[in-house]
Amino acid sequence: MSDFILLFRASDEGARAAMGTPEQAQKSLQSWLAWTRSLEANGHLKDPGQPMARTGKVIRGEKKIVTDGPFVEAKDMVLGFIIISARDINHAVEMANGCPMLSGGGSVEVRPIEKLNFPA
Repeated sequence: MSDFILLFRASDEGARAAMGTPEQAQKSLQSWLAWTRSLEANGHLKDPGQPMARTGKVIRGEKKIVTDGPFVEAKDMVLGFIIISARDINHAVEMANGCPMLSGGGSVEVRPIEKLNFPA
């Protein structure tokens, strides 16, 4: 089994629309809990991750220029992540297909986590 990070992306407008009313927010939360509990029950949830704030800073280049971000050049921003364990990337994509983010117009980026071997 390998580890994969699932990055949840949506536009600011899409993220707000998904939360909408208190009833919509509750329904969204229930969908997320059901999906993550299913991943956990099947032994695939490695790290439940965290939601991310919609603000931040980006530091670039040797001159260390700081700009508002983190989504200056992107229409969609990363809203959160989880780490799963899967046989391969196709298996990870299969699990990501159940993510509630997709029903709200967002996207899920599936990326393998590289193993680094540092000398002792």
